[in-house]
Amino acid sequence: MAMFFKGDKVEVCSKEEGFLGSYYQAKILSPLNDNTLYRVQYKNLVEEEDQTRPLVEIVSADEVRPVPPTVTFTKATQVFHYLDSVDAFDNDGWWVGKITGRQGSKYWVYFETTRDEIAYPVSRLRHHLEWRDGHWILANDTFF
Repeated sequence: MAMFFKGDKVEVCSKEEGFLGSYYQAKILSPLNDNTLYRVQYKNLVEEEDQTRPLVEIVSADEVRPVPPTVTFTKATQVFHYLDSVDAFDNDGWWVGKITGRQGSKYWVYFETTRDEIAYPVSRLRHHLEWRDGHWILANDTFF
């Protein structure tokens, strides 16, 4: 498990019902309890009572990962294939899904947790990366 410090940019994987499989950009405000918990401030989520204030929460270390690297592709390789694992940016976070088709310049993404299938432009998609043992792993097990 990675250790994070004040000011580090991270993603928080939600374990809440209805938000499973989603990642939200945040910043570490402070590590707590020997780095088993972190106080984070979200980039795109706001307080319910005051929607002008960014949401601040305490989350478990196993819900926090570094921000994935930007995987650079040429125009020729910025394509997705059937059943590729992707993250789609929607509702202020990145949601894990699978490519199920293409229609013009949009890709259809199926989300197992919600059973929704939604079309997205390439600009709102990224290849899904998993953080394992200190390495980024692409769906085809390529290490970064």
